[in-house]
Order: sequence, then structure tokens, then C-alpha cells
Amino acid sequence: MSGRRVVIMGAAGRDFHNFNTLFRGDEGVEVVAFTAAQIPDIEGRRYPPELAGARYPEGIPILAEEALEGLIRERRVDEVWFSYSDVPHEYVMHHASRVTAWGAHFGVCSATRTMLASSRPVISVTAVRTGVGKSQTSRYLSAILKRLGKKAVAVRHPMPYGDLTRQVCQRFAAYEDLDRHETTIEEREEYEPHIDNGFVVYAGIDYEQILRRAEEEAEVILWDGGNNDTSFFAPDLAIVLVDPHRPGDELSYYPGETNLLLADVILVNKVQTAEPENVRRVVANCRAANPRAEILECRSAITLDRPELVRGKRALVVEDGPTLTHGGMSYGAGWFAARDGGAAEIVDPVPYAVGSLVATYESYPNARRILPAMGYGAAQMRDLEATIRAVPADVVVEGTPIDLRRVLDIDKPIANVRYELEELEPGRLEARVRQVLDAG
Repeated sequence: MSGRRVVIMGAAGRDFHNFNTLFRGDEGVEVVAFTAAQIPDIEGRRYPPELAGARYPEGIPILAEEALEGLIRERRVDEVWFSYSDVPHEYVMHHASRVTAWGAHFGVCSATRTMLASSRPVISVTAVRTGVGKSQTSRYLSAILKRLGKKAVAVRHPMPYGDLTRQVCQRFAAYEDLDRHETTIEEREEYEPHIDNGFVVYAGIDYEQILRRAEEEAEVILWDGGNNDTSFFAPDLAIVLVDPHRPGDELSYYPGETNLLLADVILVNKVQTAEPENVRRVVANCRAANPRAEILECRSAITLDRPELVRGKRALVVEDGPTLTHGGMSYGAGWFAARDGGAAEIVDPVPYAVGSLVATYESYPNARRILPAMGYGAAQMRDLEATIRAVPADVVVEGTPIDLRRVLDIDKPIANVRYELEELEPGRLEARVRQVLDAG
């Protein structure tokens, strides 16, 4: 194979989509490898020939990002394309400096040129950072679409962490589908709430195939984004969330700033728990960066299903994993629920961490005092279960959107936390949805 030699830097998601949309059919390019970061244990696999195409009969290797320098030098790589999300702009440029010093060009892929066009109206939900409230916004929009009598399906940003040949195009309509596809905790956190609300969810690797299948059974496509990545589908209505708990991040993270610039509607979420000055700062930044977008302020309403279990007790708070890891947060809805629910103590799980959770805290010291629901594979799920059992707490306050008892054997009572989007000015988001549907 001849042509420009390319490496795609990724994290099992955007990298595959960039390959599929930009490089798979390009006879002037040889993609010699993907590299993997952020997610545990996703390197050492191959992008299979069934997905890579006839020009790659042995597939494409997926190597650890640490191998990048040697790969560039040994394979005389011409170009490296950065293809993962939720990192500071400075982080991207440090990688650019290294790659160009090692002898290759460095680039980032266009957001719009990698978007697939749909025959159905598309509403996208993306964000400037992980953990802003995309999932609750998608649930809120699902309820609007149901109320308007529209059959919608959700298409979720990819999380193909297992056998790639079995994850090309996945459809989830019931809990049995989650078991059949051997989904991780991270996948369940995104899929279960949609299933609970009676909606079908698609995900996988080949989003052209996924989109065409979704179009067959839906009147509206709801893109449910991951991290702060851009939409894989060209949206008719682009909704972007920003977080006043992390003011300034809307302008300093990749590719979250791109989402901000592409937004039709910007939701400033969690205003009830943020400092008013931070809300004002974020609104001002959004207005300056994208003056054409409509800005709506929202609450993330937090409730406990069994508050009597928490009041006066020692609580272990378990939060959504990505929010605490590459999302950089030190608390989430579970922490607020435990505090406001009158917990006598929020127990620090760090001294009791088992196995891979020890490494998680070493990599993400911001997550101390809270237990991230890490479960990217069976071994990590066992470590999470063992850690929960080891912590001397009276109750688990579960700030994830799923019931962990479906996948873990937990020896403590659980108080589940629910968080739902509430507009400060109800009806404005529905009005924008109606505009899209009327135009379609």
C-alpha cells in the first residue's frame, strides 16, 4: 500500500468514526495504526478488516499512545490526526509539539465534514465538558418528543470497548439487550435511562449503518453525545450544555469550544448549585463566543428515592465514572444528595480502594472522597464491587443513572439519586423543537 502514512490518535470512538468518514475510502492514505488513551485496556486490539475495508485485509492495529514516537519514526508516518475529546487546548498543543518534533504533521479533523446527513430531523445534545448533564437533557427531549406524538430513537456516541466485530451496529430496546451485548457500566449508564423511558437506543462503530437503521424506525433522531465530542450527525437543532461549576472551560477545552461555536441553543445547567457570579461569567462567555445562539438557564433537580436511609448515616457516594475522571469534577449529584440529605459523614473510599481503583485515584486525585463507578470490563467491575464492600459505610448513595445491583453484588442498602433537567423558563426548549419539526 502506498500514499500518505497516517496514525489516528484516539480512545475507541471518535477515532473510528474519523477513519470511517475520512480515510476508509481514500486510496491515497494508508492508516498504519490507531493509538489509544483515556480508557483502560482498549489497546492491543485490531480494528477488524470487516470494518477497515478491503485495503486492510489484516485490519489495523490499536496501540498504546505511548508507542506513538517509535511508530512515527519506524513507519515514517506523514500525518497524525488527534481524535479524542475532553482535553484542555494546551494538552492538544503539547501533543502537536511532540508529533511535529518527531517528524510528522499534526492535525485535528473537521467537525462538520465528519457529520453524516440524515433524511430525518436530527436534534443533537452535546456539551463543552463531560458531566454537564447531557443524559438528563436527552431524557427531557425524549419526553417532549413523546408528548408531541413523534416516534424518536436515541443514537449514542460510541463506547466500543469489547469485541469490535460484535459492536458494529447495536440496538438496545430492553434490559435483555444490555446483557446480550455484555455492556459495561459506562454503557449501561447511558442506555438504561432511555430504555426506562420506552425509547430505543442505537450505538456501535459504523454510524452510517446505524443512522440508516435508525431512520427506518424513527421520525426524529436524537443524537446523545459523549464526553464533549461533536455530533456524528448533521443536526437541525444543536443543543449544547455548559457548566457554571467549571467557568471558563467552555472556551478552553477541545472540542467543547467547537460545540459552543456550533450551538443553536446553549443550556447553562446546574444553576441552582453554582455560584451566581460563575453563572454570569459563563453566560457572558457564551454570548461573546456565539451571539446567534439562544441561551437558556436550567436546574438539575436532584432527588433521593429513600432519604430515610441517608439521614444521620455514614454514606459512600458513588458517582458517574467519566464525570470524575477525564471530566475533572470532585463531586456530582450524589455528593449534593448526600450532603443535603443529612448524611452524618461522607466516607472517603480511597483507603479501601481495590485493584484498578487504586490506579484511578492515582491518575485522578480530584476524585478523592467519592467513588467513581468504574466498570469498563469485568475485572474492573469486580474491583468496584470489592471496594464498595470494603468501605465502612451504612448506605451507598448512588449518583449514577443506573441501579448498580443489576451488575454488582452490593452488601449495603442503596439510596438512588435522580437528577432531571428543569428550565427556568419552561417551554422555550419545546418551542425550538417544534420549529424543527414544523420545518421538517
